[in-house]
Amino acid sequence: MELNNEDDGRATPRTVLGRRLRRLREAADLSQRALADKVGYPHTYLSRVERGEQLPSQALAEDLDTHFATDGLLAELLSLAQDASIPGYGRAVVEQESTAARIQVFGSSLVPGLLQTEDYARALIRTSLPGESKEQINERVATRMRRKHLFERAEVPYYWAILDEAALKRPIGGAACMSRQILHILKAVESPRIWLQILPFQQGEHPMLGGSLSLLTLRNGATLAYVESFASGEAVESPERILELTQRFDVARSKALPEKETLDLVRGYLRGYEDEDDS
Repeated sequence: MELNNEDDGRATPRTVLGRRLRRLREAADLSQRALADKVGYPHTYLSRVERGEQLPSQALAEDLDTHFATDGLLAELLSLAQDASIPGYGRAVVEQESTAARIQVFGSSLVPGLLQTEDYARALIRTSLPGESKEQINERVATRMRRKHLFERAEVPYYWAILDEAALKRPIGGAACMSRQILHILKAVESPRIWLQILPFQQGEHPMLGGSLSLLTLRNGATLAYVESFASGEAVESPERILELTQRFDVARSKALPEKETLDLVRGYLRGYEDEDDS
């Protein structure tokens, strides 16, 4: 992710947020150090936010909104800036994701984003984007975690995830990280609107090897698909391709384990990671 700053003259959600914070501070006749003392954050942190070098955390944005009585303005700008950091090919799907009536996901090697823990997401992002700074990695993790707020909506979408067993087998972030990740999944599926199936190794080949698929059913009945592979992705709206991808998903689902066998397998991996972590 390229960080934008004021010097290039372009207005982006990131720079607008920084400029608005600076104007609010100056209008209140506060130095950065004085504001930092009032809200309880380092002045160097506030300086980076004002210059557009770093996005504030959700907590900082909310604390600043409270301090300046800006009715959630900075938190809204933060959301816009986080959305802008999502690659263009995935932005349309993420925007629809927040209002979808049903989300169906297949993951061939990783836990899907909406089920990821913060540690798991950070391990993935740190490895896949080695040139990113700590601040940039934190911003990407925060953006991914914010997507999970859709499970807190009044009308929670139906969510159906099918995972290749490889997603459980590969120890992303190490044994302790995987233990927490699997516990999070087991907690999530206690919801009556969240389903999980594992497609076991013993099934051999299947039509979704090597990629991931998301199918979003909107409240008007339309379906949007998102196909992702290594470092690339594609939003799909063509009815013909939607039909083809839905068929692939249904075949994968038919090969996946039913609920009891799925949970037994997941718990087996959890015990293995916990034993490894204790050794």
